[in-house]
Amino acid sequence: MYAIVEVSGKQFKVANSEYLRIPLQNAEANDVLEFANVMLIDDEGKVEIGTPFVKNAVVTAHVVEHARERKIIVFKKKKRKDYKVKRGHRQGYTLIQVDSITLGQAKAEKPAETATPAAEKAAKPAAPKAAKPAAEKPASPKKAAPKKAESVEKTEKE
Repeated sequence: MYAIVEVSGKQFKVANSEYLRIPLQNAEANDVLEFANVMLIDDEGKVEIGTPFVKNAVVTAHVVEHARERKIIVFKKKKRKDYKVKRGHRQGYTLIQVDSITLGQAKAEKPAETATPAAEKAAKPAAPKAAKPAAEKPASPKKAAPKKAESVEKTEKE
């Protein structure tokens, strides 16, 4: 049995009791993580494909440790400009072990309890007020640009 799960925007193929490196998660060692974004489950030939996720499917795993990847060297150079920059980067990751892949049934909702009409009125929120139509702003007439004083004087002299 295996599943394809989305974790932190990335997709991973997981199987029971498998170790997996995922992007760094905010969890302590031995914490249990549940991933509900299951995109596909294959159970011995029976395949469930989600649109985009399979409903009621959960992958549970526990955190083994947090660590960092190997160092990656980032080297920049511009020839004939005396520009060189050498930097290193180590990406953090979380090592998890998959405990189980489950495709559960929909949870049954509890039947509503019968209550007296007075209790229903007290518990019922007030009806929402009708929304006021948005007041349209009147179109403001565009004002003509004031004439320059010089042009007025020229016309008077003529």
